[in-house]
Amino acid sequence: METIMYLVRHGETQWNQVRRIQGHSDIALNDQGLQQAEKVARRFRDETIHAIYSSDLSRAYVTATKIAEASGSAVSTRTTLRERCYGEWEGLTYEEIRARFEAQDEAACGIETFEDMQQRAVTALTELAKNHPGEAIVVVSHGGLINSFLHYVTAGEQGTGITRIDNTGITVFRYAFDRWDVLQVNCTDHL
Repeated sequence: METIMYLVRHGETQWNQVRRIQGHSDIALNDQGLQQAEKVARRFRDETIHAIYSSDLSRAYVTATKIAEASGSAVSTRTTLRERCYGEWEGLTYEEIRARFEAQDEAACGIETFEDMQQRAVTALTELAKNHPGEAIVVVSHGGLINSFLHYVTAGEQGTGITRIDNTGITVFRYAFDRWDVLQVNCTDHL
């Protein structure tokens, strides 16, 4: 039996707007992000959704809660669905990072490796899919995690460094017979 997974990026935050790295920092949705969350929720109003999962960070959780209100489902949070941890880089712009950390590598700054984040995403999302055979689920997470998973599923043809995932963009996957397939990438028709 197949599982359909709607992987949704959270709505916009002020840090998204000014391009500050958020990582595990718990940054709230801004007004635009709340409007995006309402719009993506309306997108799922007439869908049969069997479960909703979310990162425990508020920008994802609030987005998921709006979807839950529209679809009549409850939200379960998972820390494994969080964005990549960026350690000392969190709260900084890329320009500030270049100026402050020019000679330091990522490990010295406490940054989770891409491979570790990607493996965390693959493990968490595969477990959720296996727990919902024959069902459709929504998972609200973060751009970096979604892109790393997309990169994994497509063997690098899409995802990190290639594909843009917009705020409340929906990427749809099918899981069946221990295999992932991509059905749609970064759908923003609801906006």
